[in-house]
Amino acid sequence: MADNALLTAFRFEVRLLQSPQVQAGRQVLPGGKGQDQEGYRPPAGGKLLAEGAFQDCSGLEIEMDVQEYLEGGRNNGVVRRVGRAKFQPLVLKRGMFHAREPGATVDPALWHWMQRIINGERPVPRYDGVIQVMSPEGTVRATWMFDRGLPAKIKGPELNARSGEVAIEELTIAHEGLRLLPMEAPR
Repeated sequence: MADNALLTAFRFEVRLLQSPQVQAGRQVLPGGKGQDQEGYRPPAGGKLLAEGAFQDCSGLEIEMDVQEYLEGGRNNGVVRRVGRAKFQPLVLKRGMFHAREPGATVDPALWHWMQRIINGERPVPRYDGVIQVMSPEGTVRATWMFDRGLPAKIKGPELNARSGEVAIEELTIAHEGLRLLPMEAPR
C-alpha cells in the first residue's frame, strides 16, 4: 500500500543530450567515430541542451503496425506479421528547464533550438532525451530514453501577474525511438 501512495506524487525529470548524426546507416557521434546503430547508447559526456522537471508526461507509447497476409489455401484465418513501430510524440506539461547560469530563471536553450530550425539551420540538430520518474524522496523509479528528438511544439505559459509563474506550459517532442531502460537492482 505504501508504494501505491507514492505513485501519485511522482515527478519527471528530463535531460536532452546531443544525438549522433546518422550517415548511411551508421551513427557518427559528435566529434567522434562512426558506430553501428545496434547497441548505441549516448555518451555520458554528450552536449547537454537542457535539463528540467515536469508535472505531466504522456506519449510513452509504442504501437506495432501488424500486417495481415492472406495465405493461399488457408481459409480459417490470416497470417499476421510484424510491421513498423510507430512512436507517439512525447508531451511534457507544466514544467520548465533549469537555467545553468546563476541568477537566471528560465533556460532559453529549447526556444533557441526551435528558432534555429525554423531559421533554416542544417543539418537539423537533434537531441536524445532521458525521462526519469522520480519519487518524492528523489529516488529514480523508472527511466525512458528517446532517440533523435525534434521540437514539434512549444507552448508558453499564460502570463498572469497574480500567479507569477514562469514555466513552459507544454512541450511536444517528435522522436525516432523509445525504450525503457533496465533499473539496477538495489544493493
